[in-house]
Parts: sequence; C-alpha cells; structure tokens
Amino acid sequence: MSERKKVLLRLDPAVYDAVAKWAADDLRSVNAQIEFALRRALEQAGRSPRRPGRDDHT
Repeated sequence: MSERKKVLLRLDPAVYDAVAKWAADDLRSVNAQIEFALRRALEQAGRSPRRPGRDDHT
C-alpha cells in the first residue's frame, strides 16, 4: 500500500467549524470527514478513484 499524501489546506474558520461539527456528528476526525466529502464529490462528478481492496466510504 502506498503512503498517504499530505496536503496543506487553508480554510475559512467558519467552514472549518462546520466541517468539525459534521465530523463530530459522524464520529470521524476532521481529516477523515474532509476525505469523505471529497470522495463523495468525486463520485458525484464521475471521477471516483479506483483502488482495489480499499473501502471508499470511511
């Protein structure tokens, strides 16, 4: 398995607070929630990553 990529992300404080609340409601970390939201957006755009053996919905 390849190493996970690290990305610096700057967010508006209000956006961060909304994501943090959403993450807490879903019992996820903020990082996991952002990845979850990105994967959903990719799926909706028809651009889902293809990684065999990996559950795309954390």
